[in-house]
Amino acid sequence: MPRRRSIRKKFCPFKSDPKQAGSISYKNPDFLKRFLGENGKLMPSRISGVSSYYQRILAREIKRARHLALLPYSTTDQLFTRSSQSRHSRY
Repeated sequence: MPRRRSIRKKFCPFKSDPKQAGSISYKNPDFLKRFLGENGKLMPSRISGVSSYYQRILAREIKRARHLALLPYSTTDQLFTRSSQSRHSRY
């Protein structure tokens, strides 16, 4: 029989530590980067474990930081770095 893995319940880091909840601000981009994926997108709450209340606050503050150019809109520019020759290499 296959072994069952015990699934650990995710918890909201802001509910367990109120000091962290106070540090959610667009002025703190290093803290906000923890909740961004490698493409610069906001990680879903099912992965990060953040509650929906704090997820909305995080989304708002990340949008503010992006608008002020404290955070990038995207981290990978693969679409713009491709050379035009690679598209026509088949012909």
